[in-house]
Amino acid sequence: MAGGLLLCNAVALRGQFLMPGSGPGGLVRIHNTDLAVLEAGELRKDLPCTVNPDKSLLGFDLRFHAGFEVVVPLRELAGTENLLTILFRVSPEHRGDEPVYFLQRVRVPSIEEDARGDAYLRGYFDLGEGKYHVDWLMRDRSERVCSSYWEVEAELSTRERNMNLVIAPGVVQASEGEQFREEPPVERSDAEAPLNVKVLVNFAPQRAQAATLQPLDTAALVSILRTIAREPRIGRFTLIAFNLHEQRVVYRQDQADRIDFPALGEALKSLNLGTVDLKRLIQKNGETVFLTDLIRKEMGEQGAPDALIFAGPKAMLEENVSLEQLKGVGDAEYPVFYMNYNLYPQSNPWRDAIGNVVRFFKGQEFTISRPRDLWYSVSEMVSRIVKVRSGRQSAAASTQ
Repeated sequence: MAGGLLLCNAVALRGQFLMPGSGPGGLVRIHNTDLAVLEAGELRKDLPCTVNPDKSLLGFDLRFHAGFEVVVPLRELAGTENLLTILFRVSPEHRGDEPVYFLQRVRVPSIEEDARGDAYLRGYFDLGEGKYHVDWLMRDRSERVCSSYWEVEAELSTRERNMNLVIAPGVVQASEGEQFREEPPVERSDAEAPLNVKVLVNFAPQRAQAATLQPLDTAALVSILRTIAREPRIGRFTLIAFNLHEQRVVYRQDQADRIDFPALGEALKSLNLGTVDLKRLIQKNGETVFLTDLIRKEMGEQGAPDALIFAGPKAMLEENVSLEQLKGVGDAEYPVFYMNYNLYPQSNPWRDAIGNVVRFFKGQEFTISRPRDLWYSVSEMVSRIVKVRSGRQSAAASTQ
C-alpha cells in the first residue's frame, strides 16, 4: 500500500491506495472535474499548498522509491471538520496512455481560526527504471484545488547496472506497507541439491543506545533476509533472530524451505530496548557471554549447514568474545560470512565483536551501506558456498 504521513497532531490520516483499474488496459473511474484538472497541466492554488517532489531512491529492497511532501498552512484548514482528497497519477514516459492512479483521503478535525503553523503530508510510490510524469491534485470539501506536475526518473548508476531489481522497467507500483509480508514462492534451481544455510541476525538499531528499533533499520535487515531468501540456489533455511542488548533469541526457525516473515515480525514485537533488566545489569559483560554461548551452540550443532551467515549492525562490546573459548567449535568445513549493516562506515571503521569472530573462523565480512553492497555480497557468498561445497564433494569422492 502506498503510505502517507502527516506531521501534525491536529489531523488524522487514512492511507493512500492504488485505484482499481489502474495500469494497462484498465478503466479508472474519477470525477470529470478532477480529470479536467489533471489533463490541464496548469498549477492551481485555490487551496494554498506547496508540493515538494522527492527524487527517486533505490532502497535495500531493490525497489526505487519516489514520493512527495505537501505543506498546507493550518489557517487554510481552519473551521469545522474538512476532508482533503489527494488524487495523482504516474505515467511511464513511453506509455503515457497507461497511467497508474493513487487516491488518498485525509479527514481534518475542527481547527481554530487563529491556528498557526503548517500541516505536512507525505505520499509514496515505487518505480522500475525509467522516466515518469506525475499529475497531482488535492481538493477540499469546498472544491478548492491545489495542483502540481513534475517529472521523476529512476536510474541505476554504471556500477549498479548488473543488479536485478524487483520491479521491471517502466512499471509503477504501490509502496509495500507491511515489512513482514509473506514472501512469494521462489522457483528454486533443480540443477543440483539446494544449499542449506544458517542465518543469525542481530535485530538491533544502528545507534546502540536507541530505545527502539527504527523502521529504517528493520527494513534494511528484513531486506537482507529477503535477498537471501530469493536466491534460487538456496533451498533450506535455519534462522536465528536475536538481540544482543536483551541477550536473548527472539525467534528461531529450523530447516525450513522458506523464511516465515509474518512469524518473525510478530516475534520482534516483543523487543523492549528502552528498558534494562536488573539481572543483565548485575552480570558483568553479559552481552559477550550471551554472544559466546550463542556461537558455540549454533556452530557446535549436529548436521552442519553449507554456510553460516551473521547479519546486523556493528556490535561494539566492552569485551570481545574470547577466541580461546571458540577453539574446537568452528572446525566445520563450511564458510562463515558477516553482512555488517552499517550506513556510515567512515564514522566507525573498527572491527566489532562479531567481525572478530568471523575473522577467527577465516570468514568473509561485507559492509552493507548501499543497495548494491547487499546485491554484491549475496552474489559473492553464494558463489563461494557453491565452490566450497563442490570442493568437499570432490574430495569425498576421491577418497572412496
